[in-house]
Amino acid sequence: MANADAFPALGAAWYEQGFERVLVTLAATFRRLTDQGVLRTDDPGPAAHHVAGLLLWIPVNQAMFRGSAQHTEADLDLYATTGVRAFLAAYRAPITP
Repeated sequence: MANADAFPALGAAWYEQGFERVLVTLAATFRRLTDQGVLRTDDPGPAAHHVAGLLLWIPVNQAMFRGSAQHTEADLDLYATTGVRAFLAAYRAPITP
């Protein structure tokens, strides 16, 4: 990431072959879940970005700014639980009787 400006093709390839593939897969899954009435998304692409951000923001930023992982397994469990809870609060479809 720090050298993406110096090596844009490498940065683009890394993104396209890694993180972007995850986002595309999440978006496709969220589209299916929306079609099934489980989620409520107008556009599953941003929803995929939202869930990834909710899950990764804290540990990735800690690692970037502190130079190494500074979290425990319990921390990761907490980030995952609270991230999914926030995602579902925004995107869960209303339950109909």
